[in-house]
Amino acid sequence: MSESARQALLNLRDPANLQWYIIPLFAFVVYIYANEIERRNWDLVFAGLAYWGMDWFNEIWNSLFFHFSPYAPVWGTPGKSAFVIFIGLNIEICFMFAVAGIVFAKMLPKDKKLKILGIPNRLFFAIAGSIFTLFVEVLLNLAGMLTWEYSWWNIGAPWLIFLFGYFHFFLVSFWVFDMKKIKSRAITVGIIFGFDLLCILIFGFILKWI
Repeated sequence: MSESARQALLNLRDPANLQWYIIPLFAFVVYIYANEIERRNWDLVFAGLAYWGMDWFNEIWNSLFFHFSPYAPVWGTPGKSAFVIFIGLNIEICFMFAVAGIVFAKMLPKDKKLKILGIPNRLFFAIAGSIFTLFVEVLLNLAGMLTWEYSWWNIGAPWLIFLFGYFHFFLVSFWVFDMKKIKSRAITVGIIFGFDLLCILIFGFILKWI
C-alpha cells in the first residue's frame, strides 16, 4: 500500500477530525440552492444536482478500485480535512462539487445552438470547464493535497483525468440543464442519485468495500 493511501485510510470517516468551519460551508451550499429555487431556476438546480451526482459516482468507483488494488486508489485525499467521506473524497471537495454545476451552468448562453470558435457552445464549455478543473487538480496535486500514484493517471497522462475525471460531469449536467420539462430533469437526477445510493448501500454498508 502506498503511503498516501495509508494516510488517507487513517483519516477515513474519523469524527475526531470534524471542524466547525464545515457548518458555514454547508450553509453556503444551502443558500446557493435556496436562491435558485426562490427564483424558480429549475434548470440550474437540477444541473447542479446532476453534476454533484456524477461526482459521487466517480468517488464510488475510485473507492472500489482501491478495494481491489493492493496499492492505492486512482486519486486520494490524504491531507488535512474536517471529514474524509471516501478515500478520494473529503467534505470540502463534496461541498465544492455540490455548487460547481450551478456555477458552470450559469455561464451557458441561452441559445444552445450558438457556436463558439466553431464548436457547439455546450461542448465548448464542457471542454473549457474540464480543462479548468484539471488545472485546479494539478495545483492540488503539486500541493500534496490530492495524490496520484499511477503513471496512467497523472500530469504526464492528463487525458484520462480530463475524460473520466470531469468531462462527463459537464456533459450530463448541461444535458439536464437543456431538458424542457422539470419532470424529465427530476427523473434523470433521481436515477443518478438512486444509483449512487444503491452502490453506497451495497458496497458501503453491506459489503464494506468503500
